[in-house]
Amino acid sequence: MKGSFPALLALITIFAPAGPLSAEIKLPSIVGNDMVLQRDQKLTIWGWADPSEKVSVSFRGDEESTTADSQGNWSLILPEQKAGGPDNMEINGSNHITLTDVMVGDVWLASGQSNMTHTFNRWKDEYATEIATSENPEIRQFQVPTKAVLSRPLDDYPGLEWKKANPDNLLDFTVVGYSFAKALYERYGIPQGIIMSCVGGTRIEAWTSEEGFRTFPEELATIQRNKDSEYIDRINAEAKADREANPGLETVDAGNVAEPKWYATDYEPLNWKPINIPGYWEHQGIRDLDGVVWYRKEIEIPNSMVGVEVLAKLGRIRNADDFYVNGVRVGGTGYEYPQRRYTIPADLLHPGKNLFVIRVSNQSGNGGFIPDKPYQLEADDQIVDLKGTWHYRVGEVYRPNPYQYKRGIDAGSQPSSLYNAMIAPFTSYGIKGILWYQGESNAGNPQAYAKLLPNLIKDWRNQFGSDDIAFYIAQLPNFMDVDYLPAESGWAAMREAQLDTARSTPLTGLGINIELGEWNDIHPGGKWTVGERLALQARKISYGEDIVSSGPIFKSQEIKDGEIILTFDNVGSGLTSTNDEELAHFAIAGESKQFVWGKAEILGDNVVVSSEEIPEPKYVRYAWADNPDFANLGNEEGLPAAPFRTDR
Repeated sequence: MKGSFPALLALITIFAPAGPLSAEIKLPSIVGNDMVLQRDQKLTIWGWADPSEKVSVSFRGDEESTTADSQGNWSLILPEQKAGGPDNMEINGSNHITLTDVMVGDVWLASGQSNMTHTFNRWKDEYATEIATSENPEIRQFQVPTKAVLSRPLDDYPGLEWKKANPDNLLDFTVVGYSFAKALYERYGIPQGIIMSCVGGTRIEAWTSEEGFRTFPEELATIQRNKDSEYIDRINAEAKADREANPGLETVDAGNVAEPKWYATDYEPLNWKPINIPGYWEHQGIRDLDGVVWYRKEIEIPNSMVGVEVLAKLGRIRNADDFYVNGVRVGGTGYEYPQRRYTIPADLLHPGKNLFVIRVSNQSGNGGFIPDKPYQLEADDQIVDLKGTWHYRVGEVYRPNPYQYKRGIDAGSQPSSLYNAMIAPFTSYGIKGILWYQGESNAGNPQAYAKLLPNLIKDWRNQFGSDDIAFYIAQLPNFMDVDYLPAESGWAAMREAQLDTARSTPLTGLGINIELGEWNDIHPGGKWTVGERLALQARKISYGEDIVSSGPIFKSQEIKDGEIILTFDNVGSGLTSTNDEELAHFAIAGESKQFVWGKAEILGDNVVVSSEEIPEPKYVRYAWADNPDFANLGNEEGLPAAPFRTDR
């Protein structure tokens, strides 16, 4: 997930003071107006004041007091509180602070990488009704912006505030976190608070504290090295000088004198060739081109789309694009992952033929328009299809540069850097549980992740000071090309690590999302369902409901008469095929572990797998692939089975 960290983050090694010291009482940003406090547990309130200054806090008739230490730090404990509100909190010392509209309910930390960062602003069309009807002052979010710190954990992240759910604020709410919170609020009527602290493209190591790496010597050594700001400055300066001395991709002549204004309405397109959208240009006669390709087409616009804003959906483009309509640049995106949605101004289109031009640049791999995405114009209930034959011309060609650059240090990719800035300032704040949607950036080494994920859970519970904090994992969905023969899979191994962690770690649940992905998008839709499935886990683990909270999970196997009989937990009301077809994506093997597709049947609460090719079976795999899109085992509750293998 490229593009998640600006280059300047590589230089951040912030040395913040221990806390703001002044003649007035100061509070961390999370302790503020509109906050949601965790119910039914003792509450820590903390801040800064003059050394030896007396500070008191009053809330709901309870008052506690303390004295600031020699550094001006103070904290105190309020008694447990029942859900409800709003109430005011009074803080007294040399100055007086009144915090207004404070709720007491359940607080959840929503963390991970980009699929957790996706807000409703990225999905405005899909969730238009949800946004419009979201007014609810009892669901609130505290959003932590991206910051990476190498030197040490911060004591505060100033300038942040709690926001109530409403049509304006919801655009900045995490979809997964809000879906989770809304499901619980509608079930129990308890106020819900979300601490949104997540960053796209990040590895689990960056979210783990230095203390959490006590048994990971390599990471500890890196953390200690990164505390040397002179070392960081030197490495980054060398990398910058190296890149400046070796300027990288070189543009060579593509048979054009220059790239003229090919988007202009008065340009006469000569010798342009046909090409289809969607599709990659490497698959349409342009061989191994890294460079710029221009696409043109005259689109017939009906009268009803004139004089109104029109939404142009251009799917996803690999990698960067500039979009022009009738000679005017309407928008552009610098990397491949966001879906392209550009608003064409109301005064730009006219009846009849309108000129659409898209400039696409790509530096490696296949370039062009990713299939199976929407390519159309929308206005009210009308749609104009943009798929089909366009015309193209190559504008620039990049000559590959084999030079291996010296690499700088990207702060956001370093161990503990995100923990230091985006988790550590809030570990005194009471929470009920954690939502975790991450793993894509660690998929290259699932064996390491199998150790790092349970280690993170242990670390965060230690940092937040409670082993009772629940931890809910969003299992990675299907992604990438479909394999139609049994194969090895790094993503399957990641899902296994997530499942193993959930099953072996107390108060930990797994949301199974195997069918919610998209082969061509690491940022799939379906995030609302991801949140709902995590909420099912919370209903069972955190709220104690006796419910079926997930799809079937493999329990054991028995080999009998040339068949393998599988048993499962979470059968619920019964096993079923989720698409009403025969069970699929069960592979079977003998001692050699050479897997072939097997015949699988549901018999009561079991699945029986066999194959004439494997007369003496020993092992079974189910949905063991990056994208097992024809896997279809589930339970009658409508929840999919977790992928598994028995050949470990």
